[in-house]
Amino acid sequence: MRHQIHDLLAPLPGTARQIHSFHFGPTSANGKIYIQSSLHADEMPGMLVAWHLKQRLAELEAAGRLRSEIVLVPVANPVGLEQVLLEVPLGRFELESGQNFNRWFVDVSEAVGNEIEGQLSDDPQHNLGLIRDSLRNALARQTASTQLQSLRLTLQRLACDADMVLDLHCDFEAVAHLYTTPQAWPQVEPLARYIGAEASLLATDSGGQSFDECFTLLWWQLKERFGEHFDIPLGSFSVTVELRGQGDVNHPLASLDCQAMIDYLIHFGAIAGEPAPLPELPYPATPLAGVEPVATPVGGLLVFNALPGEYLEAGQLIAEIIDPINDRVTPVHCTAAGLMYARSLRRMATAGMVIAHVAGAEAYRSGYLLSP
Repeated sequence: MRHQIHDLLAPLPGTARQIHSFHFGPTSANGKIYIQSSLHADEMPGMLVAWHLKQRLAELEAAGRLRSEIVLVPVANPVGLEQVLLEVPLGRFELESGQNFNRWFVDVSEAVGNEIEGQLSDDPQHNLGLIRDSLRNALARQTASTQLQSLRLTLQRLACDADMVLDLHCDFEAVAHLYTTPQAWPQVEPLARYIGAEASLLATDSGGQSFDECFTLLWWQLKERFGEHFDIPLGSFSVTVELRGQGDVNHPLASLDCQAMIDYLIHFGAIAGEPAPLPELPYPATPLAGVEPVATPVGGLLVFNALPGEYLEAGQLIAEIIDPINDRVTPVHCTAAGLMYARSLRRMATAGMVIAHVAGAEAYRSGYLLSP
């Protein structure tokens, strides 16, 4: 294992922070896997899974079973990790800018495309190496003027040349689910099976330039730009893995999730070994544009009638909003059938608040598809 320390831009004297990356496997490996956790710093299940992975990867490295370099960043957001206000962790948005930590990563696709134009060939391996070199160089040329930009650039530089990027998150109260692209789904489906993902949500571009999409979008855009004349491989695929809810931080679950990821990496070929049998897929993949963010029209006490993981029929009751002053009870229903994979932790809802997400089979939304 090789431990690297990456200094972030310090916003004030005496406030320096660092990203720590742990590199396992052969230094000259052909493949590279990148795994990070807790980019939203109030989401801890992935950090515990990463800790379990760190122990397992060290054992597998000692046994000579790692075929690919595997880079692990267990604390992807030390900035957000320190944002605790009156005992409440606030790790989703940077307090200074109000920006979501998992949005607006640098888009260098146009610069890369302009640099490689005229150097592409009919050899997909040549094009793969050319694009990766150009991507590394484009990110190296970027400069950060804030700590947040420094954080984003550090993570992008660590992951930009990986074949696979796994970004470990969680929701508020949820079952295991994941986000990836339709193009990557054939490669990601085994992970969905091993991890027991009860919803797998697919979108090429969900808006917001999130961490996972800043890689997949670049390869997709280059393929759209040059693919008619040159063989442009999809050189990287990314997955946001949602490890249930914020309270699901315990060793039994983390151990299961760690083993699921090891099984997947064996199946992928990054770790030597016999792949474990693939479990059944709990629920088929559906478009992210088919997700219904169920909102309440009024504020009041939020009382749920449905649990994460339940399949709901169209028009089924999800929750009641109770006004304890005038005794009015307002039912909240889903519109279309689908799997309710996540719901709010809050129990006092404000008018217009999204209280749950239901994965429907038919796409009906467009544009920005993510939560704030």
